[in-house]
Amino acid sequence: MNICLLNDSFPPAIDGVANVVMNYGEHLVKDHGARVAVGTPYYPGGAYEGYPYEVIAYPSLDTAALMSGYRAGNPFSSKTLAKLQDFEPELIHSHCPVASTILGRLLREQTHAPLVFTYHTKFDIDIHRAVKFPPAAAEAIRALVQNIEACDEVWVVSQGAGENLRSLGYGGDYRVMNNGVDFAQGRAEAALIEKATAGYDLPAGVPVLLFVGRMMTYKGLPLILDALKLLQQQGQDFRMVFIGKGPDREAMEKKAQALGLMGADGPDKVIFTGPIYDREMLRAWNTRADLFLFPSTFDTNGLVVREAAACGLSCVLIQGSCAAEGITHGRNGFVIEESPEALAALLGEVCRDLPRLRQIGQRAMEEIYLSWGDCVSAAYARYNEILELHREGRLPARKTPLADKFVAAAAVTLEEQERHRRIRRELFDDFKTTAVGMMENIQEAEKKFLDRR
Repeated sequence: MNICLLNDSFPPAIDGVANVVMNYGEHLVKDHGARVAVGTPYYPGGAYEGYPYEVIAYPSLDTAALMSGYRAGNPFSSKTLAKLQDFEPELIHSHCPVASTILGRLLREQTHAPLVFTYHTKFDIDIHRAVKFPPAAAEAIRALVQNIEACDEVWVVSQGAGENLRSLGYGGDYRVMNNGVDFAQGRAEAALIEKATAGYDLPAGVPVLLFVGRMMTYKGLPLILDALKLLQQQGQDFRMVFIGKGPDREAMEKKAQALGLMGADGPDKVIFTGPIYDREMLRAWNTRADLFLFPSTFDTNGLVVREAAACGLSCVLIQGSCAAEGITHGRNGFVIEESPEALAALLGEVCRDLPRLRQIGQRAMEEIYLSWGDCVSAAYARYNEILELHREGRLPARKTPLADKFVAAAAVTLEEQERHRRIRRELFDDFKTTAVGMMENIQEAEKKFLDRR
């Protein structure tokens, strides 16, 4: 099967969805013999070779300041559309509802391949963060939902993600398709842990708490710091390690200092390591930690929760959050109310019983771990079902807003532009060949003339 994966982030821009696309590509090729092409906006310094699939990086604009470090891809690139068209995709799978899905719709117009979309993120929060004028934000959300409704099938990564999508005005059907993790099931070796944590003040017997992810306040980072201040006031020693980068890191460091958790007399109770891209080093940190803190109500799935579980590390989650789906309090994790007081009370209890934390972490490994191999196999099986429905003309009718006419017209225009570009290229190549031949003939004639003299 020829499968085109589209997403607005890809290395060197690393986030949860980029990780999803990379694992989809790898396992589709390795486990199912598929041919895969990934379309993504170009990032300066990006190395797009060396993957087991083709990566097509298309033109992008620098919107990092507005969009938390992300670039905006230009889906109306005729050259990009032509490259993806030449790949002859049988199925298109978009993982972002903005540029990627517009590009997917353009590609569907040319290839008639069905378009699947996965809803990973609560985009309304990011839109309201970037667009301060409420009517403009509402219009952006409406356009985003219309883009999603134009797809042939919609997947969500959790039931809570589906409910969020409904709250934005989406009226179609959706299917829950889980994401997995690329960590092997099992704890990291002692030598790897020692290498990963070298140079950090982590005394034996002192509980190590961990957060891994983008440094964004809406992931519950202020709540963690406020809870740690209360824990410190209880007299409990601890080390809190934040791994990641993001626009709110500096503000969180200043808050930790203001609370007396960093920079005061004695060792820092809070450590910011910055981003760690080596997956084995992250496995080591998840193994070294005693508890993972993830009080986010923003995330629709929380891959880091299952990554922690892969290493026998349990998590603290917020009651009713998407990340808490499948967690039983006190058995394979902890679920609390969304407040610093609730988190501090739990931490005060469990930090005095580290063996219990290890038992709960072991059950998390056994009960909530999901491998990428299993998840991508389920996706591939559904791809085949979608193709069968497509061949038989039985795919559910999708909404066709006025924008569809624009997309269809744009696809035709871009195809015509690319045809003319190729003609110009061929004419130039012919001219260059002719010109080179003429110069060679002139040089040969000149040489013969000089030789006769």
